[in-house]
Amino acid sequence: MAAGSRQKKYSSLLQKDLSEIFQKQMANAFGKAFITITDVEISPDLSFAKIYLSLMLSENPSETLEMIRERKSEIRKHLGNRIGKQVRIVPEIAFFMDDTLERANRIDDILSKLDIPPEEKDEDDDENKD
Repeated sequence: MAAGSRQKKYSSLLQKDLSEIFQKQMANAFGKAFITITDVEISPDLSFAKIYLSLMLSENPSETLEMIRERKSEIRKHLGNRIGKQVRIVPEIAFFMDDTLERANRIDDILSKLDIPPEEKDEDDDENKD
């Protein structure tokens, strides 16, 4: 199901503001972890947002994600202070690990292990190109 333009605008607003919250207001709250908001999925009624995170420089990403989840209400309060005048309700938020890079690496690893013989060049094709 494709997201509507209103959902897309709202999710990009949340992504921008949450990124700033993690980079500025809560920069040291999660150790040395560099937290990036990779995607925001918003419900059609704009009341719930799934926030996908990439955690770099984190010694234990699952522990860092758990710390973020524990401070969800504080993060939501910062978000409300930023977008409260632009929206009717500040959405409930849930944080998830973005495993896109991990899946891409796994696919790349699988593809590199495949034994695909090179294509044989057909001599007739070379003659027809002239």
